[in-house]
Amino acid sequence: MEFGTFILAAQRGYHQSSDHVIRNSIEQAQASERAGYDVAWFAEHHFNNYSLVPSPLMMVAALSGITSRIRLGTAVCVLPLYQPQRLLSEIGFADIVSNGRLELGVGSGYQQFEFERFGVNVDEAPMVFSEYLDVILKGLKQNIFEHEGAYARIPPTAISVRTVQKPTPPIWLAAGSSRSMTRAYRDGLNLFVTAFHQGLDALANLRRTIEEAAAAEGKKVTDAKISILRCCYASEDPREVESYLDNARFQRRLSEALHQRRQQSQDGYMLQEVATPQDLSFETMQKNLPVGSVNRVIDRLLEEIEVLKPDQITVQTQLGDFDQKTMLKQIELWGERIIPAVNKALASGSEAKQMAANC
Repeated sequence: MEFGTFILAAQRGYHQSSDHVIRNSIEQAQASERAGYDVAWFAEHHFNNYSLVPSPLMMVAALSGITSRIRLGTAVCVLPLYQPQRLLSEIGFADIVSNGRLELGVGSGYQQFEFERFGVNVDEAPMVFSEYLDVILKGLKQNIFEHEGAYARIPPTAISVRTVQKPTPPIWLAAGSSRSMTRAYRDGLNLFVTAFHQGLDALANLRRTIEEAAAAEGKKVTDAKISILRCCYASEDPREVESYLDNARFQRRLSEALHQRRQQSQDGYMLQEVATPQDLSFETMQKNLPVGSVNRVIDRLLEEIEVLKPDQITVQTQLGDFDQKTMLKQIELWGERIIPAVNKALASGSEAKQMAANC
């Protein structure tokens, strides 16, 4: 099983400077490499405190010189906010400077707050994304490409700065619907999915949707890699657990408000955290998620892996204003105990199944 960290770079209040948030995020990525994680993922958001990374490819480039092994991913580049032909050169540049460690995640975006400040209609985002993804795939795979569409018209064009991974870096699609999952299977892309703070039932439903998407394209589920984004935290200290869950709920409240276009801010920047009827209690969140003691987290991860059958677990680390030193220790704990234990259990289970099949 691969493990990743998802670094949102959030700011919960003005007691956190942007410099502080970004440097903490970089430090967490370095800690993830030391702990043995396979990939560090970086989000993209703009114009408010939900996330302070405006360009995940810039984070990839920044980490390229201070890491050596861990793969570096964009989760995700919001395609409708780019000129795809410029993005192609930036993808090539990031892959070169990282020595072929780029994992390219792309998505359509959902936050009207961002889109209207770029002069882009968020209601057209799915259509723009679909066409721009066509352009990205052409530009990565063809030495000279052209495109004539509703949103982009590009004459024969060559991208001079090309990726070192051939034919392309691994490409991941943020997939929250059967339509996007079907597109991933049609184009041979990987899936980046989430069940938010829901439990095993949501994971089972997610697995069924993925299976149906693969079948619709005449593919096997295993034709695409699946990464599940998950809030996870291991500690015997209830105060640490509650702080992590509080920050996770804070992020979810802001995300839902931005998605539903009801974001509130007194100064035009710092979004207000507002409780909603959809909020889950800390007790319910802990029940639903791999959160609790080390053994509880390991056991729960194995349960979730059995249901969803992902290739990668991506752990949400940087949330709100969670204490940095405590999070760095958490990352280290996963490297020392949780990741080895999960992989050992999976290997033992695989061997047992093979032995049973041979009998």
